[in-house]
Amino acid sequence: MSFSDFPFLRYLPFLLSGVFLGKTHWAFPLWITMVLLSINWIAYLLLVLYRKEGFKQFWLPYSQLVLLGILAWQSGFLLTQPYSNEIAYPYIAEVLQYDQEKPNSRENLLEVKFIKKDGTWESAKGKVLLYHRTEAKLKPGQIISIAKAPESVPPPVNPHEFDYRGFLARKGIANRQFVKDELFLLDSNATKTSSFWVENLREKLKGLIQSKVSDRQSQNIALALLLGQKQHLDRDTRKAYSETGVMHVLAVSGLHVGILVGVLILLIKPLSLGRRKKKFYLLGVVLVIWVYAFLTGLSPSVLRASVMFSLIVLGQMRERKPSIFNILAFSAMLMIVIDPEVLFEVGFQLSYLAVLGIVVIQPLILRWWLPPNKVMEYIWQLICVSVAAQLATFPLSVWYFHSFPPYFLMANLVVVPLTFLAMNVGIPFLVLGFVPYLGDALGMVLNFLLKIQFWVLQFIQILPGSRMDGLTIFFPTMLAIWGLLLVWGLWDHFSKKKLIQTAFLFLFVWAAYRLHQELDKPDSALVVYRSQKGWMMDFWNGKSLQSWNEGISNEDIDYLVKPNRIAMGWSGFPGSLKAIEEGDLKLYFPEVGVKLSKSNQILFLDPKIPSQAQVWKDGFWENYARKDSLDFSGSAIRILF
Repeated sequence: MSFSDFPFLRYLPFLLSGVFLGKTHWAFPLWITMVLLSINWIAYLLLVLYRKEGFKQFWLPYSQLVLLGILAWQSGFLLTQPYSNEIAYPYIAEVLQYDQEKPNSRENLLEVKFIKKDGTWESAKGKVLLYHRTEAKLKPGQIISIAKAPESVPPPVNPHEFDYRGFLARKGIANRQFVKDELFLLDSNATKTSSFWVENLREKLKGLIQSKVSDRQSQNIALALLLGQKQHLDRDTRKAYSETGVMHVLAVSGLHVGILVGVLILLIKPLSLGRRKKKFYLLGVVLVIWVYAFLTGLSPSVLRASVMFSLIVLGQMRERKPSIFNILAFSAMLMIVIDPEVLFEVGFQLSYLAVLGIVVIQPLILRWWLPPNKVMEYIWQLICVSVAAQLATFPLSVWYFHSFPPYFLMANLVVVPLTFLAMNVGIPFLVLGFVPYLGDALGMVLNFLLKIQFWVLQFIQILPGSRMDGLTIFFPTMLAIWGLLLVWGLWDHFSKKKLIQTAFLFLFVWAAYRLHQELDKPDSALVVYRSQKGWMMDFWNGKSLQSWNEGISNEDIDYLVKPNRIAMGWSGFPGSLKAIEEGDLKLYFPEVGVKLSKSNQILFLDPKIPSQAQVWKDGFWENYARKDSLDFSGSAIRILF
């Protein structure tokens, strides 16, 4: 195997370097990038015309990829920038989707068309995430007016808190709004129904599932499994799939698209179509793949799987089998050029890591044992796929979610075959569910399979040690694990000596980082978190954690406080800090040596105690000029002793 056999795999690092360069402040302005790219292309064409080799073969093509990455980021950044300032007024907007039911309201997405500024209506752009309680449900294409301005989505104010504002900003959304009935329907007809054909089709199929699948929980699982609509899943269902390590079956991905393609390919085998008819049929299969991709929301995993299987099907038309590495690299490049922000989405990262793990590591595990029969071979292959995907993805899963499912193998051995059966029933159900009696029968079978699937997950959930929580991993550790896995995957294809040297290099860098981190760690630290309803204090004395809570609920602690505890390695159940009341609105914490005013949320420091004050801002701790008092009403603060 030679690296030159995979051209798109060679191109991908240069495109990625351009994207990351475009994200930094070192990048050129957009117009300079476009000029450089044009000059580069002209120079390359001249060298091709005059048949000059060498420089043309390496520097110019790869520099084009770097410039293309910069251009993709810059243009994508401009297109997705939210227009938060322009929507600080009453506005008229178009409804983009059907309402999604929430516990206390309905959620929808609006595209702003006009704003009322200084008494006149002006054109504007931007998106608003709307939560409303009106009696009538909103539909795509309707035009509505809201008489008050939306609010900007606030940034995270606590360390390692989920950046919801950044998540929405990547979708071009900077504003949200909560209304009861303060919206007015200007046009009750969906004037652009052809523009929303995917939304309309998805809504019809959603209604079909809800009418034919009797159990409410099975309905919601079916919506996620078949249409990619996970927003309907309740907390217990999400928890069951997540804690058992099979959440991937609900994220429409290669498994689902592969089953769809497999069913369509199997249908033509008995027909013995001629070459020309077979080509037309395969083109139809590609069309169905992309209709399904749009139908399920064009998530990163669906896009990757759709590109991959489209290339495989098109390869069959030419009776060729393209390299899986080229397919993966090409699909990644295509997605990055279209939307560079996809690089920073968890679904994109986990999706490609899982497939790479299966492609690179699964064959190595597979050869450990030769099963004696076909049944054992199927089970062994499923085990190898699950282990390979988990090995590749678990560092990133721990990085984002701080947990690991110990029984993932048991769950996958049962749930994946059940998902395969459910998809083989579900796909015909989506097509033929409107046929009387047949739709009812398919809905009953689908309901039965999904109930069994959930019952199995509930059984695994109650097993001892079914979930490992509070895990943390450092970025160099994650890179070291992937580096060692890559060395293992390339063991049979490259020099053993060089691979061993590479492995030791990864371990050395990891050990050096950990040593630096331990030496740089403060003896003790105090962190004051805040929420809209109160505040909380954590004091780590170097050995144990003590806390004081003033108004933050247990549910809020899970996403406001625990992420920082996990990142800092503050394990164990916290003890209670001692506090002495000094008046009605002031607390003194003798173990820490600080006083706190509850009325205006100000922390008073003892000037005799050496410490460094920091404030959480834009995702980082910033040093604060040492003062005797610190205001934490706007953001979390940290004191290092």
